Parts: sequence; structure tokens; C-alpha cells
Amino acid sequence: MPPLMRPAAGVRPILIAGKEVIMEILELKKKANEVRRGILTAVHAAKSGHPGGSLSAADIFTYLYFEEMNIDPSRPDMEGRDRFVLSKGHNAPGLYAVLAERGYFPKKDLLTLRQIGSYLQGHPDMKHIKGVDMSSGSLGQGISAAVGMALAAKMDGAAYRVYALLGDGELQEGQVWEAAMFAGYRELDNNNLQIDGSIDEVCSAYPIDEKFKAFNFHVICVEDGNDMAQLHEAFLEAAKVKGKPTAIIAETIKGKGISFMEDKASWHGKAPNDEEYCRAMDDLTAIDEMLEEEEKTVEKQSAAAAGKEENANGK
Repeated sequence: MPPLMRPAAGVRPILIAGKEVIMEILELKKKANEVRRGILTAVHAAKSGHPGGSLSAADIFTYLYFEEMNIDPSRPDMEGRDRFVLSKGHNAPGLYAVLAERGYFPKKDLLTLRQIGSYLQGHPDMKHIKGVDMSSGSLGQGISAAVGMALAAKMDGAAYRVYALLGDGELQEGQVWEAAMFAGYRELDNNNLQIDGSIDEVCSAYPIDEKFKAFNFHVICVEDGNDMAQLHEAFLEAAKVKGKPTAIIAETIKGKGISFMEDKASWHGKAPNDEEYCRAMDDLTAIDEMLEEEEKTVEKQSAAAAGKEENANGK
């Protein structure tokens, strides 16, 4: 079954253009909202962690784990599974939240983030967490590991794909470009990078797209990396690329979904207090309500269109 036609738990597969696609995207938006809820719950309970970048990447996490990747939570070590490496490992709350939402471990375990004795450490640990394919945290190293996985798959003639998520600040690490040079030279077309995030006021790595093109990558720029429809189109395009790796450069908003966190650098590594947590939950509840209204509108429009078609056929 092609990657974008695999049914995921609780999400209907995209079949044809039209209502099915719209409803699929709405389901993914709902899942992303739950992932954001998990992120905030975990970081609030831990009283530490990195909510800003985790929230910005929640839509990418959701699309990967509920639509794109060939995975099975009941068989986390399945040989032919697609691999994912969170190169910006400090965004572990986002990865943990989507793994829990997907069924790799109980959602209640998110409350143990960074607690003594918990397997949910501040950075991903492949030895203790189901669904984690590579331990990460030191910026720049995750992409190198992902490139190695992609090379192994190619040498073995395996069909699985490898995905890595980097932050734009991480691109300041020289090791990233060594890995990119290797991936481009080896034509690792089973390796996809997703880059989110703005660093132009610190030590700019821009233009990011031109740099990856220079390393023989197929580059896809996503204007709004928090928009499921745009992510869908980007991954559709990436699936067709042969003979070179793909870099999806997605512009995302730090703290996305939480009104007082959006575009605030101060929320990079700060946990919300009790009052802020309640405000954040209210924001997510408002998004749930908006999505429910959106779903009702789609259903009404679909029913109206079906009625018109029935009347036309009856004439």
C-alpha cells in the first residue's frame, strides 16, 4: 500500500479529492490538537522542558505518525518500518506526545516527563522508549544518524524510508552540512529532512533552500508548516522524488496554538505555571470547538451538493 494510503488509528485514509480529503485534514488537525495538549500536560507536570519548539512541530509530528510513515505501534521494532529521528532532541515533549497519541505507550505516562525513574527523559532514549529509533540531544548528530540509516537501507535493498526533523537553529552546526553532503552524494532518495522554525537575527543559515540544493537535495518549501493541507502536498511531492534526498523546509510558529506563547522566544525552554497551563488548555478547547464547527460545515455542504446531484439526475 502506498505511504499516503495507509490507514492510521482513528484517521480515515485519503481516497479521492473532495470531501474525503477535507475530512482527513480535519481529523489530522484534531490529532495535532491532542498532541499539543499532551505536550503542555507533560511539560507542566515536569515543571521544565521545551514547549515552544514542540508546539511548532506538532502538525509535522502528527502528519508523520498518523498519515505518512509505515509504522505499527504494536510492533515498534518491525523490520520494515519507516524510521524517524528527532535531531532537535530537546523537542522530546512533542515526540512523546505523538507517540502516546499513536498508542506506543499510555498517555498518562506523559505526566512522568523528566521525573526520577521515568523512561521519558528530557531527550529521546532509544533503549527505553518504544517507537524511538535514535537517541538524540546533541544538535547536529541526529541527522548524521538518519543519513546512516538511509544508507543502510539502500545497501540492504530495504524499502523503508528515513525521516529526520531539525530546527533552523540546528543548521548552524557544521555536522549537519557534512551529513547533507554525504546524503546528496550517495543519492539517498529514501531520506527526508523536515526543517522548521527563525534564526536570521542571530547567526543566519539562510538561504536554507539554496544550501540544500547545492548538496544535491530536492527542496520543497512549505510557506505554512502548521497547515495540514500544505504538509500533505509537500509529502506527496517528496514521495515521488528519485535519485536524491529531499529537504522539506517548513515555516512554523514557535508555540503554535497557544495565544500567549506564539512567536515568543521566551517559551523555548520554560514550563507554564498552573494559571498559564489553564489558559493554554482553554486555547486548545477553543480550537477543538472551531474544528467541530468546521466539520459540521463540511457535512452540510456535502449533503447539499449530494441533494443537488440527486435532483439533477432525477430530471
